[in-house]
Amino acid sequence: MALARRRDDIELVTVDSMQVYRGMDIGTAKPTVAEQNEIAHHLLDVCDPDDDYTVARFQRDCFAVLADIEARGKRAVLVGGTGLYLQAITDDLEIPARFPEVRAELETESDTSVLFAQLELRDPLAASRMEPTNRRRVIRALEVTLGSGRLFSSFGPGLEEYPSAPFPMFGLEMEREVLDRRIAARYEQQMADGFLPEVEALLARPAGLGRTARQALGYAELLDHLEHGTPLDEALATAVTRTRRFARRQQRWFGRDPRITWIATSGDDPENALAELGRGLVD
Repeated sequence: MALARRRDDIELVTVDSMQVYRGMDIGTAKPTVAEQNEIAHHLLDVCDPDDDYTVARFQRDCFAVLADIEARGKRAVLVGGTGLYLQAITDDLEIPARFPEVRAELETESDTSVLFAQLELRDPLAASRMEPTNRRRVIRALEVTLGSGRLFSSFGPGLEEYPSAPFPMFGLEMEREVLDRRIAARYEQQMADGFLPEVEALLARPAGLGRTARQALGYAELLDHLEHGTPLDEALATAVTRTRRFARRQQRWFGRDPRITWIATSGDDPENALAELGRGLVD
């Protein structure tokens, strides 16, 4: 936002797999209405939370947005932390097809650990890149591996070869202790801003929340509180722990990419980051 305020040609494109959902605002740290009115944002609120928004759909939507921005003589700045979504754009990834019959059969197994053990046998590389409890990702990896006859890991996530990117790439890097404190503090602020009522309202929708939206960090834990009676303090502590682990995985994912220029930041003073970003955006 600070960068966009300094230039009149920038529009922001969100690369976040959960900010695409309407009504999931506080828990995803979505830009406020005032911020969206001030600076053009794209790929926010594009579907309902009971929808299953996929990386393939994001890829199509994002390429269309980027073409429109360029056609109007503006510059897109892609912002966000969903690594696969970003790589789908930077590397124009081949997205594996859907195999609904295979998926339906996999869904009959209620024990995710059994499915994960199967994935470890069939595609150990894919298994090493996901949480054993992430049922959605485990089933998707098995669906593709079984349905296509080709390893899920071969389609791109975690590729060790990085072609030239079509634009400069920057990452913000801060000390782990600082990041951990900021994660905990953000949850405190989100709860004060009404995160729990937001989840209650989503749960009360006639269509509720879909499989993907339910797994969003923070939402999953508050849903556990609302639906299964997990004490709120315990649910929040779990959310903080899982978010910290997710941040570590993000660091490993992006840390492998040699195209990214890393900028040290405390998170409180944008001046250094702005200077580096400004240099990278010079025509």
